[in-house]
This record gives sequence, structure tokens and C-alpha cells, in this order.
Amino acid sequence: QVRLEESGGGMAQAGDSLRLSCAISGSTSGDYTMGWFRQAPGKEREFVAAISGGGDDRHYADSMKDRSTIFRLNAKNTVFLHLNSLEPEDTATYYCAARSWGPDPRVMKYDYWGQGTQVTVSS
Repeated sequence: QVRLEESGGGMAQAGDSLRLSCAISGSTSGDYTMGWFRQAPGKEREFVAAISGGGDDRHYADSMKDRSTIFRLNAKNTVFLHLNSLEPEDTATYYCAARSWGPDPRVMKYDYWGQGTQVTVSS
């Protein structure tokens, strides 16, 4: 059973950067594609970025590709999402998720989810 735990969220000012972490346990992290999603109040969960098990294939949502970087350290069973130039519209709960196949932007394609970490950006 794969378990995921996010951390690194918090309060930020517009223009700040944050690094979110997702700790993977219960399985070999390199066996899984990892995705980051976010959900703002009253909105659907949306794709932010995904990275293949080996880390060589990365995908980003168009709205985030210039302001985010996803990377992983399989030796530490951790995946990261670095967010730059934060905007108030980035306020959301950020979730990491895992799937056994390649990167995919669809929420329904991921089998394991963490509990989320809150990011709040003020102007």
C-alpha cells in the first residue's frame, strides 16, 4: 500500500516561492509516476505537474509551466514541487498522487493520494 504525505505548504506573499514535498512510503517510489494537483475552495481538483518514475519525463499544466518545477529524489522517496512567483490565485490545497503508468493530467487516473497541504497566497 502506497502512502503519500505532503508538506511544505503555508502562508506566502504574492511573488514568493514555496517548495512542496511529498514523502512516499510503502513501496519503491521509482515504480510510480507522481503528480501534483490542487483544489481551491468551490473548484474542481486540477492538474499542476507530473513526473515519471525515473524522473526523465515531466508534464505541466499550461498555467503553471513557467512558474513551477517538479522533480524527485528516489533515493529519498520524495517528490518536490517548486512554485515560483506565487499569485493569490494559487491559493489551494495541494495534493500529490501516484499511479503505476506514465504521467497523466487526469485526476481519475491516479490510484493513491495524500491528504494535501494548504498554500495560501496573499496580495
